[in-house]
Amino acid sequence: MFERSIPEWLRHSPTPGARGFALLSGMESMVRGLLVSVYPLAMYQVFQDAGLVSRLYFIVGVVSLVAGLMVPWATRFLPRRWMYTAGIFCALAANLSGIMGGAWTALALLLSTVATVTIFVCLNAYVLDYIAKAELQRTETLRMFYSALAWTMGPVTGVWLMKLWPPAPFLASSVAALALLAVFWAMRLGNGRLIVRARAPAPNPLAYLPRFLAQPRLVAGWLFAVLRSCAWWGYIVYLPIYAVEAGLGDRIGGIALSLTNGLLFATPLMLRWMQCHSVRVAVRTGFALAGTGFLAAALAPLPWLTVACLMAASVFLILLDISGGLPFLLAVKPSERTEMSAVYSSYRDVSGILTPGIGALILLAAPVSGIFAAVGVGLWGAWAIAGRLHPQLGTAPAHRALTRRALTRPASETAVSRSADAR
Repeated sequence: MFERSIPEWLRHSPTPGARGFALLSGMESMVRGLLVSVYPLAMYQVFQDAGLVSRLYFIVGVVSLVAGLMVPWATRFLPRRWMYTAGIFCALAANLSGIMGGAWTALALLLSTVATVTIFVCLNAYVLDYIAKAELQRTETLRMFYSALAWTMGPVTGVWLMKLWPPAPFLASSVAALALLAVFWAMRLGNGRLIVRARAPAPNPLAYLPRFLAQPRLVAGWLFAVLRSCAWWGYIVYLPIYAVEAGLGDRIGGIALSLTNGLLFATPLMLRWMQCHSVRVAVRTGFALAGTGFLAAALAPLPWLTVACLMAASVFLILLDISGGLPFLLAVKPSERTEMSAVYSSYRDVSGILTPGIGALILLAAPVSGIFAAVGVGLWGAWAIAGRLHPQLGTAPAHRALTRRALTRPASETAVSRSADAR
């Protein structure tokens, strides 16, 4: 009697779809977006040395890499929903350290990066559990679209709040993190499958590295993600430092990032263009034009021209945000989703090690613009690797079948068909 009075949506919640995961991505982007331009400025203000800031980012990247790879192992003891929750609490601890200021800012950056990779691994595993491969392109586009407002308003708002009162952006990010926690648990309570314990304990992801290295498609997809992330590091971290050293002010980085991220609202149009071509064309176009923009920025004679070239390059980084992860996601076996999600998520930390590490070496002999040149060369290297992708990667099976039949059609039949079309 009592069970009959319970609404159906409480007993058996709808299976989460692309929009639900896009909402979580959008709210998590607000947590990070408010601080993405604050951290480089805060670190530079505290330590007053671009080289030292690069070395600290390098250390943070190493720690975050280890933490990300250990997330599946940690799910032996914590169900995935609690691991996701732990990531949010880690973000709250990072904001508390940021509010304290001074040298605590470095700890805040470390905790924030660990929180990001923990949430990312868990969310990617959920997406691969509930979203069919045919829907991955749409899901990735929706995630970008729902994140557009956060990445458009977040960076400039964070810098503006920092000018009003240094702890303000960290407090705002904490409010966003608490809202994310509430929405996440509301979604899980409304979807029965999301609140069950993991089906089986996850083995150490390091054991999956040989399998990962034995699959060229996975390695290529991971390299695309690493080099794309390196480019974003060059844009997000070193553009604000370059602007300050060039006398453009400390707000240019946040303004430039906000203007760039406004193009996230155009991701549905980018998806439509990508569907008319292929994943390979989209990936190669993104890497080629982004790489050209970074190289042009390194050679630009005027600071404002450098900023303009970087902003132009970032437009194609957004295209890569939509398409660059698909070669990896489309190649993952269902039985290895959680572990390969952890391996894939390591791209953030590897890029967080490579970019500041190489950047620190470049700054010993060259200005910040030398980092932009190195990023451009790396992007063109990714363009070359992307040439080995299958021409029809990501296209619908029905379309591939039609193309295959057209390619294998006898020459006489093709001639007859063309004659009929002419009549």
